[in-house]
Amino acid sequence: MTHQDGQLPPAWHGQAYSAKRHGVTITNCDSEPVQTPGCIQAHGVLLAVRRSDMTILQVSENAEAWIGKPPEALLGASVATVVGEEGRSALEATLQAGGADANPTYVFTLPGRDARAPMDVTVHTSAGVVVVELESYGLTEAPQGRDPYAQLRGAVARLQRTTTLNDFSQSACEELRALTGFDRVMVYRFHEDLHGEVVAEARLPTLEPFLGLHYPAEDIPAPARDIFRKLWIRPVPDVAGELVELVPLTNSDTGRGLDMTLCALRGPSIMYTEYLRNMGVRSALTLSLRRGDELWGLVSCHGYSAPLRLPFHVRAACELFAQVISLQHQAAEEREHLQYRLRLDRVHARLVERSAQHPGLTELNRGDPTLLDAVEGGGAAVYDEGQWRTVGAVPETEQLDALREWLDLLPEFESVFSTAQLPRRYPPAHEFKSVASGLLAVRFGRSYPGMLFWFRPELPRDIQWAGNPADKPTTTGPNGPRLTPRRSFELFLESVAGSSRPWTSVEVTAAQHLRHQLFALVLNQTGRIARLNDELRASNRELARSNQDLDAFAYVASHDLKEPLRGINKYAHQLLSDLSPDDSGRRSKAEGLVRLTLRMDALIDSLLHFSRVGRVSLETEPVDLGEVVKEALEMLDARRAVDVRIPRPLPVVQGDRPQLREVMANLLSNAMKYNDKPQPWVEIGYLKPEEEGHRGDVPSGSAGKTLFFVRDNGIGISAAHQPVVFELFRRLHGRDAYGGGVGAGLTIVRRLLERHGGAGWLSSELGAGTTFFFSLGGVQ
Repeated sequence: MTHQDGQLPPAWHGQAYSAKRHGVTITNCDSEPVQTPGCIQAHGVLLAVRRSDMTILQVSENAEAWIGKPPEALLGASVATVVGEEGRSALEATLQAGGADANPTYVFTLPGRDARAPMDVTVHTSAGVVVVELESYGLTEAPQGRDPYAQLRGAVARLQRTTTLNDFSQSACEELRALTGFDRVMVYRFHEDLHGEVVAEARLPTLEPFLGLHYPAEDIPAPARDIFRKLWIRPVPDVAGELVELVPLTNSDTGRGLDMTLCALRGPSIMYTEYLRNMGVRSALTLSLRRGDELWGLVSCHGYSAPLRLPFHVRAACELFAQVISLQHQAAEEREHLQYRLRLDRVHARLVERSAQHPGLTELNRGDPTLLDAVEGGGAAVYDEGQWRTVGAVPETEQLDALREWLDLLPEFESVFSTAQLPRRYPPAHEFKSVASGLLAVRFGRSYPGMLFWFRPELPRDIQWAGNPADKPTTTGPNGPRLTPRRSFELFLESVAGSSRPWTSVEVTAAQHLRHQLFALVLNQTGRIARLNDELRASNRELARSNQDLDAFAYVASHDLKEPLRGINKYAHQLLSDLSPDDSGRRSKAEGLVRLTLRMDALIDSLLHFSRVGRVSLETEPVDLGEVVKEALEMLDARRAVDVRIPRPLPVVQGDRPQLREVMANLLSNAMKYNDKPQPWVEIGYLKPEEEGHRGDVPSGSAGKTLFFVRDNGIGISAAHQPVVFELFRRLHGRDAYGGGVGAGLTIVRRLLERHGGAGWLSSELGAGTTFFFSLGGVQ
């Protein structure tokens, strides 16, 4: 937080920060302490409690209005003074269970007293401090007759049917608006320079559209973006509502202000609420849209007529929705570009094959195809052994040399670098922006100078800004001029030069994969194995770390998804216990809600299991595959209903016995389950490479290996559906058809086989049965 001279403003220099008192002194939004505002929104009460004895250390100054006791009567008292001994026990039990560690968790609803409204009580820990929030609406208040969980189930199903990223984003807006009742819902995407664009919108017909409008990066400053990397949902039900300070502003045990990052009641920045009021917004809700650990964008909800407070269970449904769309968002983009990705894979295979026959990276731009076919662009260049070989429109050789030297010193350029605004990152590129405003570059290691480049030409365009992005108004505050939010959002057109069509995630990933395919090949060809061993190990560590990060994200996300479900399930059971046996209509809805939570719990369990598959160590040993099949059949207990055929003894293989048993159990379960024949049978066998019938069209990594198979005479799979059967949560039949399931089994099979250095694929004809083939890395 800086003043004009770069020092702390004297209004709060040396004091704990309060957005209520000190927010009007701000001159630099990027340093505002939004995580420790010292204030909450006025529709609830916040308590900061010592964990060891549950003593209240801080309390919001509005405590008397909501719970009938002033702050001075609560400080130093037990939290039971507010919630009762039974409530204290419930809080401690929740804390003891561990689910509330940095994770706000609903515990109970405090009954209304003396004409005061019921209050939802949530708890979480923040830097060792217990944070208890009491909000002024109860779970018993139905959101205008809507069932948010039934809506959420339908919303997820509809999102999965979208075929493009734009359709996915638009559907997400429409579903969230139906769920919450906000007047406008937008998907807001961050660009490379962190400015934002509204890429999808659902709104009242009477509202002016914001779709396609751009907003400068300063509209969502760095502290706000950082917070949205840590939480999924941010409600501001009353933009014009007053701020209420904590008493005292600092924790007496720590001497610091309370970190309120995860608090639903956290007081918003005065700059933020001024900004919203300038747009005519009365209530707001913001959700994070993430890809892994990166903040891809936001889902922003605005209400214009009156404050809008969402009950806890609706907010919980919204938070779950934010996590689901974040998990599915990249998959939607990959679905959109599936044919493009498959074409790139075919081109890469041909390029690698040619490189194996003709040493040197420069051969990649000889003949057909070239690098320009590997990723779409205006030109491509290869640098190897001090030589350039180019195709298409590229900069001059001297310009390429200077660009390569700049990239070589760029700390962030470990393996792949991409930008659609090269002149902004590298000013000399202004000289050749007509052919290279966009750059996608690949390097093979800092000890090996080979690089691949793709270029895209300048694409001049007009950006539609919501107001002049250069407008930074100020007003006179207690300590001189201070920054204020923009007041004008009138359309402002700006012609932008020096940028290209952006690189998609599919293209960046394709470049990364091509790098890995070529890396070992180049090393073998050039005889640099000894000198570059460290580089190869670093590359392997990078890949392993990337996979670990993905597994960890799936695990953590799944764990986080569990917590709202517990609250929802508990709430549903409370409703059932409170309803009369004669109230069949409401009991049916509540029972449906219980079934829905159990279904979603099963989905999450499958996601957790899938993430653990990549985290559990591989313990290899000689394994009798015949014994493994016997164990799998005993687990399934299905021999009596199906004729199981094993024409000859299965071999001993090298692998992890429990994981191979899970592979066989999943394949056998599917073979038995998806069978409508009067006399169903399953055959388990194998084919050695030299034996007749060994398939010739196996994946390249399985060529020359023993092929194992599980064959059935079941319902079969149509050719159109065969490419998707290994996708997570992909079921080809109704939820309860053929014994039900969540569609994770084959995805887990594929992951386990890949961990064994093998692969899995299938051959099937609709109505005539299916054969699942697989190979193992240690079996020739």
